[in-house]
This record gives sequence, C-alpha cells and structure tokens, in this order.
Amino acid sequence: MDLRGFIERCEEIGELKRITAEVDWNLEISHISKLNEERGGPALLFENVKGYTSPVLTGAFGTPLRLSIAMGMTISRSMCDLAREWMKLSIKEVIPAREVPTGPILENVDKAESVSLDKFPVPKFYPLDGGRYIGTAVFLVVRDPESGEINLGTYRMQMLDHRRCGVQILPGKRGERIMKKYKKMGQKMPAAAVIGCDPLLFMAGAAMQAGASEYDIVGSIRGEPTEYILSDFTGLPIPASAEIVLEGEIDPENLQPEGPFGEYTGYYTDELDKVIKKPCLEVKRVLHRDNPILWATSVGRPVTDVHMLLAFTRTATLWTDLERMQIPGIKSVYIPPEAAGRFWAIASVEQRYPGHSAHVGNAIISTTTGSYGIKGVIIVDDDIKADDIGRVLWALSVRYDPLRSTELIKRGRSTPLDPALDPNSDKLITSRIIMDATIPFEWEKKPREIKLDPEVMEKVQSRWKEYGF
Repeated sequence: MDLRGFIERCEEIGELKRITAEVDWNLEISHISKLNEERGGPALLFENVKGYTSPVLTGAFGTPLRLSIAMGMTISRSMCDLAREWMKLSIKEVIPAREVPTGPILENVDKAESVSLDKFPVPKFYPLDGGRYIGTAVFLVVRDPESGEINLGTYRMQMLDHRRCGVQILPGKRGERIMKKYKKMGQKMPAAAVIGCDPLLFMAGAAMQAGASEYDIVGSIRGEPTEYILSDFTGLPIPASAEIVLEGEIDPENLQPEGPFGEYTGYYTDELDKVIKKPCLEVKRVLHRDNPILWATSVGRPVTDVHMLLAFTRTATLWTDLERMQIPGIKSVYIPPEAAGRFWAIASVEQRYPGHSAHVGNAIISTTTGSYGIKGVIIVDDDIKADDIGRVLWALSVRYDPLRSTELIKRGRSTPLDPALDPNSDKLITSRIIMDATIPFEWEKKPREIKLDPEVMEKVQSRWKEYGF
C-alpha cells in the first residue's frame, strides 16, 4: 500500500472527502481540518489550493477505522485490538526490506538551481506559527555513521526559505545522538525527509520501537517486504512509492531559528517567547511523483489525527515492550489520544500474585516507550478493558485508595514540549504517578461486585425484540 492506495480505500468506504472549492494554504486548510476532526469527520483531500495544482491530504488517522485501513486490518477493530495486532506481528520473524532499482518517486527529480520548496502547497497552521510547516506528517531518514543502522524519526519541519527547513530534533532523541556523532567527526549528516508514503511506514517512524529497522517492522506487519530505492545522492534508503522526498544534509554547526508552532499539547512551544535555534536541512535535491500529494496533519488541542497516531503507536510499542519483558497477565494496554497520545498510560492485568499490579505499573515506566514523556500510569483489573475510560474512572472511584495505591516518582525523562513543566527549567525531567486501581490480590475478603443473573440475562436477550427494542 502507498498513500494513494490508502486514499482509494478510505474513499471506497466513505472515509474520505474531496474538497474541490478553492482554499488558501494560509490558515484556511488547517482551520477546515480542525473543525472537521472535532466533528469526527472523514479524511480530507484538498484538490484546489490557491496558487497550486497539487493536493493536500489531512486527517488521515482521525479514527480507529482509518488506522485499521492503514494496517490492512478488518475495519471493526478498536484501538486496543489494533495495538495487540501490531504487537503480535512486530515480534514475529522479521521480513527484511527489499531494494528495487526504481519507483514512482523518481518520476520527477529537481536538482541544483531547480530546487524550490515553494512549488508545494505548504500550509501555515495557526496565527502565531513562525511560518509554513512542510513537515507535520513527515519522517527524516538518517544513517548512524558508526553502526550503519537507519533511523526514521518524525520531527516537525518549518520551511525557512525555498531551500532550507528547520528540523525540531529534540535533545535525547536518537536523531540527535546520531547527529552528534557526525559533529564529532566534523562532517555534515546526510538526510532525506519523506512526505507521503505507505501510512504504515509513517506510523513506524512515529513509534518508539527499539531493536529493528522501521522498514523491516512494516514488512513484518504487512506480510511482504517494504520496497525502497537506495539514493545515489545521499546513499539513504527511501520508499519507492513516496510522494515527496527532500534530500540534503544537516550541518550540526549550522543551527537556525525555528518556530514557534502550535504543538500537539494544545499550546505554543517556547519559541513564542525566545529564539531557539534548531538543526537545518539544506535541501540539495527534490524527488516527487507526478501531481504529488502533500500529507499534512493539523495538530493543536486533542483530539486530532496526530493524537490518534501517537496514541496508537505508543500503545502498540508499549504493549510490545511489555510482551518482550515477559510480564504475565497483561490483558490490554492503552495510551489515550485525549492525553495528547503520550502523557498517561492505562493497563489491564489479571493478577496472579501479590504485588503483580505494582510490577506492571513500574514496568511501564521502565520501558522504552513509557520512559519518555509519560507522567501517569493507571492499573485496573482484567474485568476492565484499558480503553474503557468510563470503567477506568469507576475503578479509580471504588477500587483505588490514594494512600495505599499511589506511588510517586520524582525524576523521569520528559519531553520539552510539555507545557505543565516549569518554563524556567530545561524541561527534560518530570515527576510521575502510578495509580493502582485494582483490588489487592492478597486480600482474603474482597468486595463483592453486583452481577446480573446469567440465566435471566439469556432469557432477556432472547426476548429483546419482543420487548419492542
């Protein structure tokens, strides 16, 4: 599947709307998209952007239904079900990616003086943004100069001018660690920004999954190899059916002002009040398909499609982390999109020994996924599914005792984008809370829950239509 196949499938089942009326890239696209997302609307394909001939796609991941289409799964799955499927498939035998000699991405190749990012309908999203953002649904391909491993990292990218993009590579991210190696070597870092591709490949780039190439992970989930072209310009693997690829290099010594930007937290970033310099991608070559689709996502206050994506990928990778730790009894895991897809995690566990629920809570914040950004964990018994928020709140009301069931951790790794942290600090450390909303396993006398009579339930269900329902 490429992005165009995904669009066709969404359209087939009524999950895509084509906007043929003329719209402005300056705020109008983002505002239409935001209102549509808040109403639970379909993905949008803007086919008539003022001053441009190529389209813009937004809202690709706005519902679990569209996430299931991206994964190639049946369309009746919940977020938890999809995450479980990702977990099961991603830990199976890896299907390595396959190099191919050519692909649709090579239909157009702009070199040297012909390079201009102005040819694409890049949106400006919010009034106080620092400029137009070409990279909101984008991943950056870089290679570790020591291990040779390829990393796909999702970083926002502001179009600084027609040949340069500011790249938000945050401290501690793998991309920053790789960039530091090039800096130590006194070299620029070859990089390729991919905009528009197999949605599952973008999902893998957004996931925090250690130990395997994102290209290989996608092949394992798809059941067939991911096809890539080895660039003769950067030496990097790029998806053969991508829509747009910006190839160039990042000079670790050349930092440029970037931002502000209305981020996924629902708040502007710190660049609103001070100049912060970021890495800069110097674009040397542009590849794109005929009539390329610029894939974008309107971020801002939850819930948007980026929150659905973050919630899904982090739920899936957290579950995978826990599965690899071989912790028994975990029935479901969930990181809600309403929590900006990052800051709270919920797990349902079938307790098998005293302290089992505490074991799970502590394990979550020890995982690759849970160690970054999460500030709260809620554990519930196995009679409650992790994404059943109403029941989770019920458990917090009737099974949770604040003194007995709360653990506070003073120091954990944070994202600098968290607006709840002290703006005068470096925003790299957060406190954490674990809330155990389970009935303690070791209690001999447990509360007796009200339950319906099974025989009467069967009788009632058999007569349901007779009652007039």
